[in-house]
Parts: sequence; structure tokens; C-alpha cells
Amino acid sequence: MEKPREGSLPSTQSANTLELPIDLKDLLEAGVHFGHKRRRWNPKMKPYIFTERQGIHIIDLRKTLEQLKKAYDTLRKIAAEGGRILFVCTKKQGKDIVAEEAKRAGVFYMTERWLGGTLTNFETIRNRIEYMKDLERMVETGQINQLPKKEAAKLQKELEKLRKVLGGIRDMEELPDVMFVVDIINDEIAVKEAIKLNIPIVALVDTNADPEIVDLPIPANDDAIRSIRLITRVMADAVIEGKQGKDYLVKEAEFAEKTEEKATEATAVAETASEEKGEKVEGPQEAAVSDTKSPLEKKAASAKAAPEEAPESAEKTPAEAPSEEEEKSVAGEAQAAVEAPEPRAEAGALKKEEEEAATSEEKTEVPAGETEEAAGEKAAEGTEEKEEKEDEREAL
Repeated sequence: MEKPREGSLPSTQSANTLELPIDLKDLLEAGVHFGHKRRRWNPKMKPYIFTERQGIHIIDLRKTLEQLKKAYDTLRKIAAEGGRILFVCTKKQGKDIVAEEAKRAGVFYMTERWLGGTLTNFETIRNRIEYMKDLERMVETGQINQLPKKEAAKLQKELEKLRKVLGGIRDMEELPDVMFVVDIINDEIAVKEAIKLNIPIVALVDTNADPEIVDLPIPANDDAIRSIRLITRVMADAVIEGKQGKDYLVKEAEFAEKTEEKATEATAVAETASEEKGEKVEGPQEAAVSDTKSPLEKKAASAKAAPEEAPESAEKTPAEAPSEEEEKSVAGEAQAAVEAPEPRAEAGALKKEEEEAATSEEKTEVPAGETEEAAGEKAAEGTEEKEEKEDEREAL
């Protein structure tokens, strides 16, 4: 494989004094130092290997940090000059991370599948991108709905496939000025095309890869998700700093911290509120808590406080069941009058006396064929019964 031209990248003499947003501890926690088994190693990676443990090579993180500073400085300068940068990662565990960071940094990316000739046959790729844009215009204008159903479904499926593969480079009108690759073995075709066109390559290089085929190797674990995320994030930060300055990164970090703090505070407040709502408060705090209760809770509490209060439906609507009232005995009427509240009991007693008086009058009417003496006797009996009822009510 042809080695890329020398001097294709900007000078990185000031990279040693560069301050990165990460340190050795971050690299160690992300597992950047884990390499492959000894039997799979590439001898050209010997300068970047620190030691071997249990048959696995350990990468020297000091060399990793040194190379990472050079890569950071390189991408920052190219981005500041308005250069085109392409991120490449088609392996399963890293493609989503790379696509996310590339979008954040505003650079091009290829994460689904590297089409052969993407760089060496770029004109054909551009034609496919234009075809994809034509299909998108057909969908937006509704022209695709005028086609037969089967043909329209076929074009929709083709559009989704083109978006998936070429969506990351749809606006790349020319070849990139530099390419960042996560795994140079998995994306070997992309590396070969870049070398053939003298496109500089910045790449993660594991202990099983050849560091000499790329312009700026970063010795690191290219299989672990945390390692890929950490280094890709640093490269994206370099691009953002080159485009918008270092102050933008500081503001972005501060904004992220404030957002996290606000989210944490909101979560704490919500938890506290839920705990207070679920607590059973007693004593002097009861009045304060009762203010926050809903009307239904207040109604239930009042019902529990007076469980022995007599129902009032019979007194409020005595006409609903007149037959039952007539059949009640004197003792039952007196008991109901005693259990009911005093003002309402008096009103009920008056109504009942009126009903009893009406009943006694009906009984005292003289039917046909009866003498006046018999009618007088019945009237006297009714009066005596009324007096007995009054005496019993007074006794109760």
C-alpha cells in the first residue's frame, strides 16, 4: 500500500503546549489503553506499546495523549481555514457515536457502508446524490403520488437507502481536505482511496494495525464504545474550536453544566414534593397540609370526623315515601326525632303532627248510616289517642 505524501498536514509544533479537555485519567477510565492479544499484534506498533499483561498488550497512554494533541491541533487549523473534514466509521459499535459527533461539529460523515469509489469515483457518487435530491423534491411536491403505486413504493425504498448511505456527504461538493477514521482495518477501502488521492488521514490505530499507512496515528482502543466516544468527541471539539473559537467550547460546556444542574434541581424538587404529598402529617401541621388537599380529600375527611350523623334525605323529602311514614309506630317516630338534629327534628315533628291530624280527621268523618253518637265516640277515641302520643313524646 502506497504511503501518503509527507507534509500534507499542517505543522503541529505548538501541539505540545496545547491543553486538551481530557487528561490521562479520562483515557484510563475509558479503556483507551487496552490493546489486542499478543498473537494479533503488528510489530510496527511497538513504539506505542507500554507493556503486556496476561497476553494482552497495553497501550502507552502518554504516547496516546501526545498524538491526540497533534491531531487536535491539526483538525483545529484545517477547520479554521474552512477545510472539508470527513469522519468515517462503519463498524457497528461506533457508527452512531461518530454520526452524532459529526453532526455536532458540522462535518461530513460516512457511517453505514463505504461505497467503493466514494473518493476515487467521486463524480459518480455526486450523480447519485443529485438523483437522491430529485427524489426528495418529487416527494415534497407530491409528484411521486401521481406514479403507479408499485413504482412509487420502489422509489420511496430507494430514497431511504440513498439517504442512509449518502446522507452524511450530500453537501460535500468536493473531495475532503482531511479524513478521520476510527478503524483503519475495518475501513481499509476508505483508507486506500484516501492514500491514492493524497488525502491526509487522522486515525485511531490499535495494536493489530499498521500505524505507518496514516499521516497521524492515535494509538488507542478502537473497539470499546467509551474509547471511541471519548476520542471522537475530542476531534469534534477541535473542529468546533477551529470554526467558532475556544470561547464557544467554554460557553457550550457551561451551558451543558447549567442544563444538568437545572435538571437535577427539578428532579430533586419533584421528589421532595411527591414525598411530602405521600406523608401522613399529624398535630399542628395538619392545618397547613389541609390547605393543599383537594376538595374530594376534604370531603372524605369531614365524613370520617362525623360518622354518626343521621341521614337527612327522609326529612328533606318526606313526600317521597308517605306510605312508610304512615305505617311507622309512635316509638319509631319518636326515636327518629331524637336522633335527628334539633332544628330539623322540630320541622319534621310539625309535619308529622299535621299528617296525623289529617289522618285523625279522616277517621272522624261520619260515614253513611252511622248515628251522631257513634261519630262522637270515635272522635273522642281519636282525641285520646292523640293525647297519649303527646304524653309519650314528652316522656321521651
